[in-house]
Amino acid sequence: DELEGEEEDGEGVDERVAGMSAWGISVVVHALILLIVGTVYFVNEITEKPPINLTKIEPPPKKEQEREERDVVKPEQTANIDADIPVEEPMVTQLDLPVEEVQTEDPVEMENKARGREEAVSSSEMASSGAFMAIGAGGGAAGAFGNRNGGGRRRAVGRYGGSRASESAVEAALKWFAIHQSPNGQWDVDAYPANCDEGGQLCEPGRGHTGKDGDTACSGYALLCYLGAGYDHKHMSKWRKVVKAGIEWLVAAQNADGSWGRNYENGICAMALAEAFALSGDAALREPAQKAIDYIISVQAKDGPEDSGYAGLGWDYKRPNLTRMDSSVSGWCVMALKSAKAGGLDTKGALEGCKKWLEGAWKCCNPNWESLDPYGKSYFPYTWNKTAGTFEHTRLPCVGLLAAVFLGYRQGDIILETLANTAVEEQMPAGYPCNTYWMYYNTLGVFQVGGERWEKWNASVRDMLVQAQRRDPPCFDGSWDFEGTKFHGHETGRLLSTAYCCLSLEVYYRYLPIAAGK
Repeated sequence: DELEGEEEDGEGVDERVAGMSAWGISVVVHALILLIVGTVYFVNEITEKPPINLTKIEPPPKKEQEREERDVVKPEQTANIDADIPVEEPMVTQLDLPVEEVQTEDPVEMENKARGREEAVSSSEMASSGAFMAIGAGGGAAGAFGNRNGGGRRRAVGRYGGSRASESAVEAALKWFAIHQSPNGQWDVDAYPANCDEGGQLCEPGRGHTGKDGDTACSGYALLCYLGAGYDHKHMSKWRKVVKAGIEWLVAAQNADGSWGRNYENGICAMALAEAFALSGDAALREPAQKAIDYIISVQAKDGPEDSGYAGLGWDYKRPNLTRMDSSVSGWCVMALKSAKAGGLDTKGALEGCKKWLEGAWKCCNPNWESLDPYGKSYFPYTWNKTAGTFEHTRLPCVGLLAAVFLGYRQGDIILETLANTAVEEQMPAGYPCNTYWMYYNTLGVFQVGGERWEKWNASVRDMLVQAQRRDPPCFDGSWDFEGTKFHGHETGRLLSTAYCCLSLEVYYRYLPIAAGK
């Protein structure tokens, strides 16, 4: 009985467990059914949206693009560019000229630092080894060629008295050069207008130096305008192809001995190649640039043993000539040698000899030189005959001034100070047209001297050039007239006058200033 009772109790437990299991299975099954039904419902809710009627909207009719005008006079605006860093006592604080931002096609590339030899500091002695002087003082990481692009260019414009208007004028001039470049890369003195396909009246052809000499010189001038604003043939920019074509033509036109023609053109073209090499670092330019410099040195007038680094003096148009050293030719050769040294090329001590030329010609032209003081004036000759101790007219103090800067003379030096006084007091343009040759040399020279003389010069010349630039489209826009710009060779024409004016407006960043503290 006890066993039977235990069996009955066990059966009761099993029945209860079985009943609970049935209920659990029922709950799970019903839950799954509800889940499936709910899922179907929500999927239908999501996918069964009411239809949307799409109406096609036609794009607005395309407007005819109008030519963008460069407004030169906006009295309500100021033309100063704000520097990226605080500037104490900027040169110019107000100017009733246009305010235009300069746009580039590759802003990232234009942020590159100025290139050139970083150790080219102004404090280095010319005769020292392993380093050399910058063109102007300052030196530092920006290299010998100032702050020609990116933030350095903007800061220099803001700090030393440039403006949005002057930068707009520079870019307009570069555009004008690009429009008038020949398909082979050169700038042709009398044939350049035919390259303009903008329509309308064409510019007038040049009337002087219409052969190879003028074409090579003007091609060198145009390239210097691009290089002066930081545009080379390697780094991406809107003018890279223009510069590349120009350099290729210049190299192809070079003679086997490294020359192009007369020493006037040789100096200009050698300077352009040296700067292109220094800015771009293009190894392919080293050989033609060095050949050009070697040729210039070979035709420098010598006053001593050939192997002496101090034997050289100045230059005549063709052969070495102690009886006629032409200051205009010599000035360009000095600038070419200085750019070459800044680019790391071998100048073989020729610049040291140039100092002898500068001082000898200056003393011959100013017999009272020993009694001069920094507040007086002095002059510089057109030609100097060392053999006879004579000179021809005294109207090139501008060349002596800039040569003194390039050869390392500093503020307080009697040659530099007195020539700068003459430039400001006797050769500052009263209006345009003016002697653009004097203006170019003096603008670079007075900028290096700085101080009140530069403020006075800049306030007059910058505004004059901005206002005188042609703005009538299409062929003239961005250029400067050459009629009335009287100097020997001015009839070369619009290519030359535009180059001198453009280079003058680039003064703020082409070379680091002697007065670096200003």
